[in-house]
Amino acid sequence: MPATPSSAGVSARMSLQARRDTGPEMAVRRLLYASGRRYRLHQRVPGFPRRTIDIVFPGHKVAVFLDGCFWHGCPAHATHPKANAEWWRNKLDGNIARDRETTEHLTEHGWTVLRFWEHEDPQDVAARIATTLSTTGRRRR
Repeated sequence: MPATPSSAGVSARMSLQARRDTGPEMAVRRLLYASGRRYRLHQRVPGFPRRTIDIVFPGHKVAVFLDGCFWHGCPAHATHPKANAEWWRNKLDGNIARDRETTEHLTEHGWTVLRFWEHEDPQDVAARIATTLSTTGRRRR
């Protein structure tokens, strides 16, 4: 199985994909900020230096991930490329497994992990985050 995408064109398109500050992420962040919620961005996952949390509320130990439907396997919107199908299947399955491992790791260390899909309404996402923050209260680090 090839260790790279099927073509230079595919590789170039993949490298242009936003990894942070995506439209859905920015919409949720604006709503949270407007409601007085303060957060940190793109902090490393403790124990996993190459992984980051999209939106972090460290005092509450709440980690928020806004996952893209294609890259993270949304059950409603995920697609499966036909070209180089085996490579893509392994790539996307690896992303899903890494997400699961990250969630389990953070949960084991006392974090509340919230995962949302990019297609979810930003107002609903921000409201669910606010509800979680009000129920978790501030925790000591």
